[in-house]
Amino acid sequence: MRKKLSPITYHLSPGFTLIELLVVISIIGILAALIMTNFNAARERARDVQRKSDLNQIKTSLRMYYNDKNLYPLTKNFTFGEPFASGEMVYMKYVPHDPSWEEVGDPDYVYSRLIADPNDYFCLVATLENASDGDIAKTQLRCSGCGSGNQYAVCAE
Repeated sequence: MRKKLSPITYHLSPGFTLIELLVVISIIGILAALIMTNFNAARERARDVQRKSDLNQIKTSLRMYYNDKNLYPLTKNFTFGEPFASGEMVYMKYVPHDPSWEEVGDPDYVYSRLIADPNDYFCLVATLENASDGDIAKTQLRCSGCGSGNQYAVCAE
């Protein structure tokens, strides 16, 4: 004899409840937010490292110019984004811009030559995104009169 089945039978299928799905999605969202914050901070630090490197390379080319001419170039003769040359001598094929120059538009390095200084002095300044960078205070102390706030300074030494 056959066993009679009840007219309503429920089969539970393996799966997740709505609450479980919402918990997992919110945990993934929190982790993604944390990762993006750290990723953006790492990008800012990388741009700051690039700024410091650029200024030191520019300083080296300015020093080579000084060794040849016994003076630093005038501000109007030194343009970011163009070659730095004098006659046949090329000191830098391309004087770099600030890494965020194209994105933001205006923030760029600043070069100034202080003619009044008897030693023919120059200042190169870049604004760093990480205002708590320890190198800022050191460079401003070493290059007195160059930079303020969160500006990294390089000068003729």
